[in-house]
Amino acid sequence: MDDSEPFTVDTVLAPVDGSDESATALECAVAVADRYDASVHALFVLGRGVVQGMNAGAVDEDTIAADTQGFFDDLSHVADDANVPFVTAVDDGFSQTRKTRHPGNVVLDTADEIDADFIVLPREPVTDAASAEVLEKVAEYVLAYASQPVLSV
Repeated sequence: MDDSEPFTVDTVLAPVDGSDESATALECAVAVADRYDASVHALFVLGRGVVQGMNAGAVDEDTIAADTQGFFDDLSHVADDANVPFVTAVDDGFSQTRKTRHPGNVVLDTADEIDADFIVLPREPVTDAASAEVLEKVAEYVLAYASQPVLSV
């Protein structure tokens, strides 16, 4: 008989970037959360171009906020339909002053901050050129360094 504790999940972290691939990963995160009676924390990670554009005043922050909220609104029905608690957040995936700040670190730092038990993120390179740099290589990094179980879809 196995005396180990059962596997439990309270919070599933789903990093997204607005791509179709990240939408699929978010749907998988909801399925995992539903299976374990957990909640989903969706983290929209902003790309380098967006962050630099906002810092330079060339990209309107309100437009970015509306776009990210629109992405979450489009997918919130998935969590609602499964009756899974759904929390959203947005974070910069890059910094002009901290070289160690990149999407992989943002995902792992967020996982630690919210005490995530499980991470679901896209594996395939994204096809949308505007977001290609955001989560394209995050899966490799997160798989290598996460202390939580990771599902890369």
